[in-house]
Amino acid sequence: MKSMSLLAAALLAAADALPERIWEASVVERQEEVIPVQQPKTPPKLLDSTVQGCFKSSGDLKFQTTIQWNSIGSCGNDLCRANGYPVGGTMGGNQCWCGNTYPPREDEVDAENCNIGCTGYGEHACGGIDFWTIYNTGMTLKVEYLGDEEGTSTSTKTSGSASSPTAPASTIIVTESPNEEPSGGGTNVAGIVAGVVVGVVVFAGVLAGGFLYMRKKRNQEIEEEHRRNAAVNAFIGKPPGSSGGLSMTDSRMDPVMAHRRMSDGSIADNQDYSRRILRVS
Repeated sequence: MKSMSLLAAALLAAADALPERIWEASVVERQEEVIPVQQPKTPPKLLDSTVQGCFKSSGDLKFQTTIQWNSIGSCGNDLCRANGYPVGGTMGGNQCWCGNTYPPREDEVDAENCNIGCTGYGEHACGGIDFWTIYNTGMTLKVEYLGDEEGTSTSTKTSGSASSPTAPASTIIVTESPNEEPSGGGTNVAGIVAGVVVGVVVFAGVLAGGFLYMRKKRNQEIEEEHRRNAAVNAFIGKPPGSSGGLSMTDSRMDPVMAHRRMSDGSIADNQDYSRRILRVS
């Protein structure tokens, strides 16, 4: 009788424990069936974190902290975007990383390498062992890949050196048209017109001054010549007996001989018969 009681008690205890064990087994089975999968790569959205791929390097991302209940939202939204980072990343299921650029393009790998479930939501992968699930945090849609930005800067510097060796390096790309004049290098039309006008005015002033000077000089010469002629005429026009006149009569000349027109005979050519000759008898 006593043995039967013990057997019944054992059966009751086993019956009570059986449902709990069945439930625990089913939970373990479901957990083993969950395989973390990285969410597909999607275009960035403002104010929302979106997966941008699985990478084998972290690029310029820096480790921030481990999150007990890690997820895309916990790392990308609550930590990285809240601190001004446009890029977030998770690694190892619970680590959160933040930065300003995506890792290099060539470091992107297949999504199956990011296969460790997020500690806060196991169905989504939060990176892998030395693999990072990278997010755009939604702070800005345009984010460069690490290396692409440096390549653009190097290309810009090279083109700038070819066109202008002395120009400082710049990351601004300028497309020049063949017919476009460089800024500040055009012809100053207003300055040229002003210079031409000033030159014409000065030249006209010089010509006018020269003309007036020559005219005044010519008038002075004419007046001087007129005064000389008047003085000569006034001097010559006085009577012969006046003190200032010019006497045209030689006092040594014989008046009788001066008015004679007829010859008394042959005379010697070497003697002056217009004057009286004193002869000694």
